Amino acid sequence: MNALLGLLIIAVGSFGQSSSYVPIKKVKKWSWESFWLTQGVFAWLVFPLIGAFLAVPEGGSLVQILSTDTSAALSAVGFGVLWGIGGLTFGLSMRYLGVALGQSIALGTCSAFGTVIPAIMKGTDLFHSDGLILLVGVCITVAGIAIIGFAGYLRSQNISEEARKKAVKDFALTKGLFVALLAGVMSACFALGLEAGKPLSVAGANDLFKTLPATLMVTCGGFLTNAVYCLFQNAKNRTFCDYGKSSLLVNNLLFCALAGLLWYSQFFGLGVGKSFLDSDSIMMAFSWCILMSLNVLFSNVWGVILKEWKGSGNKTVTVLVVGLMILIFSVVFPELYKTVINV
Repeated sequence: MNALLGLLIIAVGSFGQSSSYVPIKKVKKWSWESFWLTQGVFAWLVFPLIGAFLAVPEGGSLVQILSTDTSAALSAVGFGVLWGIGGLTFGLSMRYLGVALGQSIALGTCSAFGTVIPAIMKGTDLFHSDGLILLVGVCITVAGIAIIGFAGYLRSQNISEEARKKAVKDFALTKGLFVALLAGVMSACFALGLEAGKPLSVAGANDLFKTLPATLMVTCGGFLTNAVYCLFQNAKNRTFCDYGKSSLLVNNLLFCALAGLLWYSQFFGLGVGKSFLDSDSIMMAFSWCILMSLNVLFSNVWGVILKEWKGSGNKTVTVLVVGLMILIFSVVFPELYKTVINV
């Protein structure tokens, strides 16, 4: 029951993340770099800071938690800087491929690297026992995402250039695929940052929120990368004036804040959800892959709602549905396998 509750909480956070690009469509007359930086302030600084404060023990302080292991905190920030490159190109993958296909490819790569690399670093034998279950689960996830990616390819072949541009204004398949793969590899550094920041889960912290200080350190690192790039683009494209458009400021800040809150909800949900899983269980080791699978699943739901798959043809839709069903199976596979073995 605890594992089911943990999965449900992770799923709620995942749905929030997959919905985070919808409010951005309500941002008016701002350049990409302006709204990306603004939502990043909320997603990577404001809400992670609020989340980290929830982990502070009675009579303690956040500064004390972060100084518990300075090396761990700095390592988490360092991985966050690398993840920031992934987060930056992740946004670009949405721009070139759309919500459904862009997230599918980037998150598929991210799920594999972000799950397998920490397991290898712990010395897990991926060819026996729980390690093998973990590896098979990752393979099932990647297979599902690859099938969804193939559906995206079929879609690009079946619809007209005019319809493609209408659904995704800056659609560019080759460029988008490269950016999405890079985003996935670098985004996996978030999982590595959480592993590096484990010493920040101090005694006395609320078990529900104890991972959130490490999350803050990773997102701070990511914010540095994105802020440098976005401010450079502001200067290059002379778009600093976006922030001075007073008639749009309230509307744009509101929707950027909502996008940031929804984006952060995935890691808030991951941290809280993991508190209901056994620390040494296969589900705990697979939790990152579960989050990524659910992100892909829900992002494709939004892709359908936003009509990104309209006019794709029955074959393409069938392939998409098969990929989504495989993803759903991948989420429950480790627990289902363990249940069957123990029967």
